[in-house]
Amino acid sequence: MQGLVHNVFGIPHGTSELNREGDIPVSEAEKFYKLIDDSQQDLYSGCKNFSKLSFIIRLLHLKCLGKMSNKIFNMLVELLREAFPEAMTNLPSSYYEAGKLMNTLGLGYEKTDTCPNDCSLYWGSAEKRTSCETCNELRWVASENDPTGEKRKIPQKVLWHFSLKPRLQRLFMSSKIASQMRWHEKNHTKDGCMRHLADSPAWPIFDHLHPEFSKNCQNVRLGLASDEFNPFNNMSSTHSTWPVVLIPYNLPPWMCMKQLYFMLSLLIPGPSSLGNNINVYLQPLVKELTELWDFGIQTYDASQKENFQLHAALLWTISDFPGYAMLSGWSTKGEYACPVCHKFTHVRRLTHSFKYCYMGHRRFLDSKHKFRKQAQFFDGTEEYGKRPPLQTGDMIVSELGDLQIKFGKLVKGNPKLPFNWKKRSIFFDLPYWKDNVLKHNLDFMHIEKNVCENIWGTLLDIEDKVKDHYNFRHDLREMGIRKEPHPIETEPGKVYLPLSSFAMDKK
Repeated sequence: MQGLVHNVFGIPHGTSELNREGDIPVSEAEKFYKLIDDSQQDLYSGCKNFSKLSFIIRLLHLKCLGKMSNKIFNMLVELLREAFPEAMTNLPSSYYEAGKLMNTLGLGYEKTDTCPNDCSLYWGSAEKRTSCETCNELRWVASENDPTGEKRKIPQKVLWHFSLKPRLQRLFMSSKIASQMRWHEKNHTKDGCMRHLADSPAWPIFDHLHPEFSKNCQNVRLGLASDEFNPFNNMSSTHSTWPVVLIPYNLPPWMCMKQLYFMLSLLIPGPSSLGNNINVYLQPLVKELTELWDFGIQTYDASQKENFQLHAALLWTISDFPGYAMLSGWSTKGEYACPVCHKFTHVRRLTHSFKYCYMGHRRFLDSKHKFRKQAQFFDGTEEYGKRPPLQTGDMIVSELGDLQIKFGKLVKGNPKLPFNWKKRSIFFDLPYWKDNVLKHNLDFMHIEKNVCENIWGTLLDIEDKVKDHYNFRHDLREMGIRKEPHPIETEPGKVYLPLSSFAMDKK
């Protein structure tokens, strides 16, 4: 239990970094020492199985497992206090007080009611609304006895938001971790080798464009990762829950990717995928990131024993390819799916395979590269084109302008959308987002899996996985390339497919 408290406050277990003379601000010290005392104090004299803190956490755990209501939990605590007054001294007398303890441990969160059709959040000016202003869907779960749901007030859908600010502060409460938060500037070897995100061009360019932010190496650079998953571990059911995780990149490479430093910021419930409507749920996080950029938060650095104003910036996102479309607003389906080539994508619709084939990769090679002239090995043409221009943040802002669209599953479509755009990404509300060189990264795990399955399925001629099939051979013949594998008509109604050069012997 002491280890839990140390982890919450960022203090390595078994060390004596803190003392009561004030290594950290008094308010934080009081919280820490009280929790340490509770974790060491027996529940009652002679009790070796429970401390006061562990007993409270166990009660709350049982409440969750048994799906107790708050009222039943309060009645149970009251009964325990009557039966064991000595043991229950100074322990929470209600679920509300126990919840405040969880907030002290960093396990608190804010719940925001949302429209079940993903149209809007009930927060800010809409906090007191009882129905969605877009689709008029009721906020609460209705029943025969409560047609509006306002008696029980059980929300149809809830967003969980875990505040980022206190967790960033905790990174600096341990002198060991606080000193490592300056590693990227103080101890980072700059020899041109790619070892850390600070070695990428995006990092120094951001520092150059925002000198006020970069002059303090304690300011935190963040990455955002998100992907859907099925929490029920049941492949027969479709359920899409979206966690949004933030990663602090100030730490050295052997620390920044450890699970200990991953920060769950949002938990977006299902059951259906969000699509463009993810903008609605990202609003609390974007607001918090904007505040951290504009105003920062007063933070104590235990390694330097001084307070400073901590600021934070989001450098990029990480997702799979469908998630790329949801976060960026660029459609990754159809003719212009490539976000790098955008308007200049070279694409051809395969007549027989009924798929888009994306070409023009040789444009990215050096102008004198030999592959540019080797038409027979590619699509039958020589390549003289140049690589497409980089789509900068200013270009995107100019193209999208102040585009405003309606969100929600029941919204059929938004007219007058710019070329291949589905929305304006909410990240452009961040003052610095348009200046980021690399705004969105692809999770290579998914790409590797898909490529590997396609290669493996083609080499072993696995049904439904092989790409070297009858329709594909007809497309090659129609394009006039790769004559060896073209289908050969041996007699009327019968076609022979020559063995491919990469085919493996079934023996």
